[in-house]
Amino acid sequence: MSQHQTGHEHAEGHGSLKSYVLGFIFSIVLTIIPLVIVMNGLLNKTQTVITIMIMAILQLIVQLFFFMHIREGEKPRWNVMTLIVGVIIVFTVVAGSIWIMSFNSTVQ
Repeated sequence: MSQHQTGHEHAEGHGSLKSYVLGFIFSIVLTIIPLVIVMNGLLNKTQTVITIMIMAILQLIVQLFFFMHIREGEKPRWNVMTLIVGVIIVFTVVAGSIWIMSFNSTVQ
C-alpha cells in the first residue's frame, strides 16, 4: 500500500497555524487602521497619506515574513539580499520617474 500525507502535516519550510493566524490578524489590523482614519477624516491630508504609506510598508513586511517565509530556507540571506536589490531597483525607477515628470512639467 502506498503512504500518503494527512492534512495535518506541514510541508518543510512552511509556518505553523499559529504563525498564519498571527499574520492574518496583523494584516487585518494594518488594513483597518487606515480605513478608519480615511472614513472618519481623523487626520489632515498629509498625515493621512503618510499613515497609509506607513501601514502599507508594515503590511508588506508582515506578508513577507508571515506568509512568504522570507527568512526560512537553506540560504535565507540570499532571499533577503535579493529582496533588498529589488527594492533598490524599484525605488530608483519610481524616484527617477517622479524626478523626470516634475522636471518636464516645469519646462514648457
